[in-house]
Amino acid sequence: MKILGIDPGTAITGWGAIEAQSSKLKVQSCGVIITPAKQNQSVRLAHIFSELNLIIKKTKPDVVAVERLFFINNAKTAMTVGEARGVILLAIEKANLPLYEYTPLQVKQALTGYGKAEKKQIQLMVKQILRLKETPKPDDMADALAIAICHHFQNYLGSIIKKK
Repeated sequence: MKILGIDPGTAITGWGAIEAQSSKLKVQSCGVIITPAKQNQSVRLAHIFSELNLIIKKTKPDVVAVERLFFINNAKTAMTVGEARGVILLAIEKANLPLYEYTPLQVKQALTGYGKAEKKQIQLMVKQILRLKETPKPDDMADALAIAICHHFQNYLGSIIKKK
């Protein structure tokens, strides 16, 4: 199964595609979509949308896992990230792909067993689980891979438990 994980953002949207075969996970490709801060918001959103469409065509995922906004202190940031999530969800829908959403708490629990894990702990687990030589940078890319891993754990481990 190919899983595309997405960490939404207006300035930087992280993405990571992994291939899962039972308990083995491998990075297919990963990266970030960057938009300049001084661009008009509509131009930034259009860029995210068009880049994500290309990424979907390139990676050919079976499913897409996206981080769900959980809580943001800054209302302006929440609105712009919400707009980015909107175009991301639109691209996924247009590609007719199954969508799964996970909160940061769910991702942290899936990767570390602790819902209040620090970012460095998540990054270390991504590196270990995917058997990478280095931690993926920037953080947004590592977060996207973590979201994809979370989806695999939720589904693969869930199916094993159901069989017992």
